[in-house]
Amino acid sequence: MKIEVKAANALKQKTPCLTLGVFDARLSPQLQEVDKLLGGALTNARRDQEFRGKAGETLLLTSAGQLPAKRVLLVGLGKAAQVDREGLRRAAAKMVRIVQQQRLGSVVTDLTTLGPEGLAAADCAAAVVEGAGLANYRFDRYRTEQRDKLPPELTCVTLLASQPAQLAALTAGAERATLLCRGVTLARDLVNEPGNIKSPEFLAQTAITIAAETGMRCTVLDRAQLAAEGLGALLAVAQGSIREPRLITLEYRGGGDARPVALIGKGVVFDTGGISLKPAEKMDEMKMDMGGAAAVLGTLLVVALLKLPLNLIGVIPAVENMPSGSAMRPGDIITSLSGKTIEVLNTDAEGRLILADALTWVERYDPLAIIDLATLTGACIIALGHHATALLGNNDRLARALLKAGESSGERLWQLPLWDDYGEQLKSEIADLKNTGGRPAGTITAAAFLSNFVGERPWAHLDIAGTAWAEKAADSTQGGGTGVGVRLLVEYLTSLG
Repeated sequence: MKIEVKAANALKQKTPCLTLGVFDARLSPQLQEVDKLLGGALTNARRDQEFRGKAGETLLLTSAGQLPAKRVLLVGLGKAAQVDREGLRRAAAKMVRIVQQQRLGSVVTDLTTLGPEGLAAADCAAAVVEGAGLANYRFDRYRTEQRDKLPPELTCVTLLASQPAQLAALTAGAERATLLCRGVTLARDLVNEPGNIKSPEFLAQTAITIAAETGMRCTVLDRAQLAAEGLGALLAVAQGSIREPRLITLEYRGGGDARPVALIGKGVVFDTGGISLKPAEKMDEMKMDMGGAAAVLGTLLVVALLKLPLNLIGVIPAVENMPSGSAMRPGDIITSLSGKTIEVLNTDAEGRLILADALTWVERYDPLAIIDLATLTGACIIALGHHATALLGNNDRLARALLKAGESSGERLWQLPLWDDYGEQLKSEIADLKNTGGRPAGTITAAAFLSNFVGERPWAHLDIAGTAWAEKAADSTQGGGTGVGVRLLVEYLTSLG
């Protein structure tokens, strides 16, 4: 999708569709002029309660030759004092949905009407481009028939500024958002890839391609190397599949000699549950069990393209969890890279096993902080639904920074407690730990398990089980992989500079 930025009068633009933002309870002079030119159409719609400017409302009008634009799309923003970046993202996404339904290829939007008072021009442009870019995404590469019946992708969005002095800031914000959308798109594509295509080696090759483009360093360990290094927990999960496991490490060096931040993403490319087999219903969706890995790859790509002034390490333990004659069994005892032994009670609690080895592995980089992302527990969906990611960890400062980034990026987090009491559920009679503490507080005990492999270093665990996959289309998703985590992490990492 091409993004253009120019200073011009919105009402003089020749376009298939002109989009204007409308605040609740008041009309700007520009909207009053539009209303007059269109014979009071907006006044009538407000009087009839058809359109009041509330957040999420839209009204599509035909200009009937009274404006150079063929159509005028009004997008409600709600109360001016309450509009934020997320409100602009959703408004832009609504715009794209309507324009696609009309089968139009381009749209002009007056950024000055979408932007509330107090929001920097660059942030305003970034929010609009982000919302439009994410809503314009679709995954249809394997569809060979009736492609012409799909809503066309939007090819061009033109953002208007009221003054030429705004152009530099608006352009900078738009360019930044374009790169961010590229990272989210990568993450979504990876999650949406089918299981027969997406192997651990597939993820490794994706990482190698990203590294080649951006100049990052990428190292990939194969099964023999993993065994030599002692990553026993990761290998135990992988032993049921004929697909070879991989440990992928990406290193971005933009901060000189500073200690890096470490990101770890769960990379189970397909999860059957292993011997503790999952139900057949919706097992096809288990191709998304590498959503954490996808987020890490997308984030590394964006950080490198933005050239952020920091050092970043991305680690992805990549495996497939399958039942077979060689698969890990319930009751097995495995030895992790840390040396801790783990009694496996449920082979479907495999994500925490590969993360345990990754958490130990990343210590060699002496990270300033560690953040892991994982589609880890169904219990997280029961607790928070699909609206928020669970946050747990051992450092309040890191947690607060991530919570703030979540609010700004639109990828909200909710913090759960991680008291020592929960660790009692993981005690084993015959090993150092059990890999599950049972059903009570499942999300918390999973994080408590991981905490055994972190030590005192600042660490945050993000359980994205409920947010990495959308059952149906929403404002900025088509359904399927959401790419969650990329916007959040880029927002957080940007704040460090």
